[in-house]
Amino acid sequence: MNNYLWNTPDKLRALLCEIVSWESRTLTAGENEFAFKLREMLQTLSYFQDNPNFIELHDAGLGRHAVTALYKHPTATETVILISHFDTVHTEEYGELEPFACRPEELTSMLMEPKYKKDLPEAARIDLESGNYLFGRGTMDMKMGLALHMQLIEKASIEQWPINLILTAVPDEEVNSAGMRAAVVELVRLREQYDLTYKLYLNSEPSFSQGPSDINEYIYSGTIGKIMPAALFYGKETHVGEPLKGMTANYIASFMTQYMEWNPVFRETDLGESTPLPVSLQLKDLKMEYSTQTPYRAAALYNVFLLKRTATEVMEIFEQVALEAMAACNMQYKQICEREQVQGVGKVNVLRYEAVLEHAIQKLGADEVKHIKNQVLANTAWDDREKSIRIVDQLMIRCQELTPATVLLYAPPYYPAINSSQHPLVKQSIELMKKTAKTFAIEVEQIHYFNGICDLSYVNYTDDSNGWTAFERNTPVYGDTYSIPFEAMSALKGPVLNVGPFGKDAHQKTERLHVDSAFKEMPVMIETLIKSLYAAEREIPAE
Repeated sequence: MNNYLWNTPDKLRALLCEIVSWESRTLTAGENEFAFKLREMLQTLSYFQDNPNFIELHDAGLGRHAVTALYKHPTATETVILISHFDTVHTEEYGELEPFACRPEELTSMLMEPKYKKDLPEAARIDLESGNYLFGRGTMDMKMGLALHMQLIEKASIEQWPINLILTAVPDEEVNSAGMRAAVVELVRLREQYDLTYKLYLNSEPSFSQGPSDINEYIYSGTIGKIMPAALFYGKETHVGEPLKGMTANYIASFMTQYMEWNPVFRETDLGESTPLPVSLQLKDLKMEYSTQTPYRAAALYNVFLLKRTATEVMEIFEQVALEAMAACNMQYKQICEREQVQGVGKVNVLRYEAVLEHAIQKLGADEVKHIKNQVLANTAWDDREKSIRIVDQLMIRCQELTPATVLLYAPPYYPAINSSQHPLVKQSIELMKKTAKTFAIEVEQIHYFNGICDLSYVNYTDDSNGWTAFERNTPVYGDTYSIPFEAMSALKGPVLNVGPFGKDAHQKTERLHVDSAFKEMPVMIETLIKSLYAAEREIPAE
């Protein structure tokens, strides 16, 4: 007789609390250790004791690993990929309760104490008092999704479901998705190695509310994309006592940011849903210390969401906006020079990084440019965004004949948008989920694009125009510390779907998971979904 470890609501809750207690904040030792703990726990299942080679760890850089666990039916080829991430954001906002941030039962109990309860927002207090929510970092985003997949693969292996499952749990979703970018290459390999057919990519990110008072539950048939256009602004240095002998980078940057922030030219609409407008994520000058020399180098990062556009299309729009911004900058600067009766330092040019790189190679030689880049890349204190900016900065310092200038580039990360709303299997699956949800007296609605960044961006990539090339050519760290396996992504053809538990306040100290959704409703809904993928052709009822 088989002994199930995680097949009841209470056992599933205990599983969640255990894996939440394995603190795995992004870029900490806990994130590095999590994959090994997960492998050890999966090895307690009889199936993986008999098939130890079906659990694998895959290097994701910086000591992190993605985990794949394959349940392989002897005769089935059709396969469902179960995707989750196990890293979480940090926990400083919990204050004196931070030691309990990853201990959901204790945290939820402690929040009931008057001195803590009174500080909660009203909505969180009401949810706490209802007893229907479990609080804690990672309960909602998204270790519950992983727990559901662990329960699913246990049941499939014991009951020998005639379909294959690959549990795919990855680190680093919250920053650069290094885990998923590493995993897609391995998923291609596993497909070839075991002659699999990938039928569906199923993520279980939580259902996010669409507003403060929204309590509806959602299923997502795609995920929004994100790209980060960036700019380096290079002016002319001078002493503050002689301001018109130079041009501050901040002056140039101010025009670009005004033209970028909330610019509707970047908005996309598809299937009745629209992207949020762009905003700046960072704007700073690059002076390392205070002095009376004016800041002549600055940088900005801008957030742009995607639905259909490629990196090439966004760069073309970004360049047009930059040209308009610099035309306004040059016009106003000319008026100032005429008013003050000075010659000025010239017009601000607009250049793409690829043009600056080509110019620098011709001027300095390929070996010197490589040396300059390697010096920047060796600085471990800088992340990929800072390294991208600093590479351009160092090249421009040596190519000042190009200044004053605004240099356009991309900074990581890049998440392509993915959508499967029109796929017949997805349409059928969504109707099945709606029908199943009604048995619990709940309504679920479809959203075409998941409104949070999601690892589904790295499967089922379609781009017949090679629109990714502008990203490769204009991302200074591409191929060194950051890359995207576009070919492997394109090879992972198959529809995507996100079905996950309901929760609230991801990335906040009031992050919480709806207990009934997580431990009673979702297990039935996801199991019903998986069984429906093989029931019709094998005449096995999808219970």
